[in-house]
Amino acid sequence: MDGQSGTRFGLVFLLWVAGLCAAAQFAKVAVVFPALQQQYPLAGAEIGFLVSIISFIGILLGTSAGMVIARLGFRRLLLWALVLGAAVSAYQATLPPFAMMMASRFVEGISHLIIVVAAPTLIAQISSERHRPYTLTLWGTFFGVAFSLVAWLGIPLVSMHGLHMIFIAHAAAISVVVVLLYFLLPSILPAGADRTMPGFVQIIRQHVVIYRSPNMAAPALGWLFYTFSFVSMLTLLPDTVPAESRTFVAAMMPLASIVSSMTVGMAMLRFTSAVNVVIVGFTLALLVSAGLWFSPGSAWLCILLFAALGLVQGASFAAVPQLNKSADTQAMANGALAQMGNLGNTCGTPVALAIMVSLGYGGMIATILLCYILGIAIHYLLSRRRRLLIVQAEG
Repeated sequence: MDGQSGTRFGLVFLLWVAGLCAAAQFAKVAVVFPALQQQYPLAGAEIGFLVSIISFIGILLGTSAGMVIARLGFRRLLLWALVLGAAVSAYQATLPPFAMMMASRFVEGISHLIIVVAAPTLIAQISSERHRPYTLTLWGTFFGVAFSLVAWLGIPLVSMHGLHMIFIAHAAAISVVVVLLYFLLPSILPAGADRTMPGFVQIIRQHVVIYRSPNMAAPALGWLFYTFSFVSMLTLLPDTVPAESRTFVAAMMPLASIVSSMTVGMAMLRFTSAVNVVIVGFTLALLVSAGLWFSPGSAWLCILLFAALGLVQGASFAAVPQLNKSADTQAMANGALAQMGNLGNTCGTPVALAIMVSLGYGGMIATILLCYILGIAIHYLLSRRRRLLIVQAEG
């Protein structure tokens, strides 16, 4: 299916739900983290890795996953990744010893990586060109929506029935999704696709090819600066506002990014390219961050910052098929996006926190300002490079 004749909106929604299940692999641990600390009191500081260890797989194998999935088939690997995710969650519901729980989280990272590479590539393939910016903007909300749903449903579930229930619920949700996708999802792998597995040298060379390409690399490199700031500011900014506003701000920041992505972001995509929307989002985030420099503790500026980042959120995924026309280049671009996103998620909070501890609030805001300047600069430079390559090809 080439995605040009029509859009299968029901299947797009189901793939988005698969993305919610992938994001819940983070959220189910992060949201009930205090309960996990009580479950594993002897783990000490190492328990923090229960959240972040999933990211290490994406950092190491992000672009490799794009290559492998493009060769073995999107449908096959997505279904196996969901089955693996359900099995791991079912095992985690037994609340195994800490070392085994940590090992299960590492395995879960493989499932997570395949889902977040294969699902958006499939969404692009089953969407018409006219609808792709909107269906991929919907996909871009999966992380924020999943965290909100898990917080809303998961915390009461654990309070009433125990910690194990959040893992059982997650396994059950994935199982339903995988059964539905098994019957509804078509195969996207072209008949003449290269099915040979890449060797180590080829993987290294492919990294070079991807990151030298202004088309495949652009969404990922911009996404690095987005995830670095999104996760760190979501963690650190609520503590800078007055105590009576912290709960409100913590809840509204991710919601603001989702709302702006689905409204203003979608409207802008009707009139301009996804890359331009990303640049506008970074520019607005830069201006709001400057406001936070002069008005520390402003609850509404914190929320506006995430509204601006919402434009970057959806448009970054929409940029992948706009810049890369074939399924295999889209898969590699999504793999790079997963790789850079996991790097940003892993580094953002510790780096921003270390800077705030050593240089204060102003140092943290200066770091975020630099982050947005670099996001704008990288997209501007890669846009110029794409135009130059077009001119050279025409010449």
